Amino acid sequence: MAENIKLACRNVWKLYGPKAADFLNSQPDANLEQVKNAGFVPAVRDANVDVRDGEIFVIMGLSGSGKSTLVRCMSRLIEPTSGALLFEGQDLRAASEKALIDIRRHKMGMVFQHFALLPHLTVLENVAFPLTIQGQSMHPASERAAEMIELVGLGGRENYYPRELSGGQQQRVGIARSLAVEPELWFLDEPFSALDPLIRREMQDEFLRLQAMLKKTIVFITHDFDEAIRLADRIAIMKDGAIIQVATPEELVMNPASDYVEEFTRHVPRDKVISVGAMMKKDAVGEGPGLPMASKIADIAEVVVSENAPQQVVDAAGKSVGAIDRETVINVLIGRVR
Repeated sequence: MAENIKLACRNVWKLYGPKAADFLNSQPDANLEQVKNAGFVPAVRDANVDVRDGEIFVIMGLSGSGKSTLVRCMSRLIEPTSGALLFEGQDLRAASEKALIDIRRHKMGMVFQHFALLPHLTVLENVAFPLTIQGQSMHPASERAAEMIELVGLGGRENYYPRELSGGQQQRVGIARSLAVEPELWFLDEPFSALDPLIRREMQDEFLRLQAMLKKTIVFITHDFDEAIRLADRIAIMKDGAIIQVATPEELVMNPASDYVEEFTRHVPRDKVISVGAMMKKDAVGEGPGLPMASKIADIAEVVVSENAPQQVVDAAGKSVGAIDRETVINVLIGRVR
């Protein structure tokens, strides 16, 4: 069955400079050097992406790689120079301004690094704000806002002002506000990077809890690979405005498409990314009750290393599909597996 694609980018470019569209019309396959020699700043170059319904799609890259520009192009907060943006099959670049505003208000949610809370409004009023913009009366908007505040763990703080909240609590308000409109597509641009490490970890846990309940389609920007591998179903790596590789965290680590991706993932802890299924010996016989093939090596390392015999590996249905031994696990732990 074909995958359900929520959002697709087709040959999307964003060049800064005069007559950029004319340049692309004459040189649609221009490389980075040609773009720069022509005097343009290449923010996004020929991006092709399919974001699947219900997945967490993470976009990564160094500062200036184009990841934030690409996400803003996806929602047409920034107008692409060329290319197509298909949301549920509809070309957003062909949509009228009125239709686009309606889509943003009712089907898209956005959370950015800086919380952008309105300081003169309470938590409840901040969360209800996008609903009142839609034209809802205050009573149903407040009821919906109260539900979202409870969902993100801020029940009891409805009448606080942003200045009375910690950074992590303010970010939860931003998340609640974006969820209030029940978005089908949720954009998050480095939402946790301004938080200290402990609060950041807590927010990642909260985010995963919410996603398990809500099953949103999410495009998430981060420059932190540890954060990406915790959250992502798939990751896109960007460099100089171009998408270098799109893959699962495990595929990026084990089969990097370029030297750049390999270097980008060099210091990723392999045991937290590589699955048992990727390292097991297929159809081999092992002992024990069975280790899930979807588990990460880090999760099963202690069990396997402490046993003399290879341990049985099972699929989601509990059927034996192979075995994994101590040597294989140790090789992953000490970095002998790329």
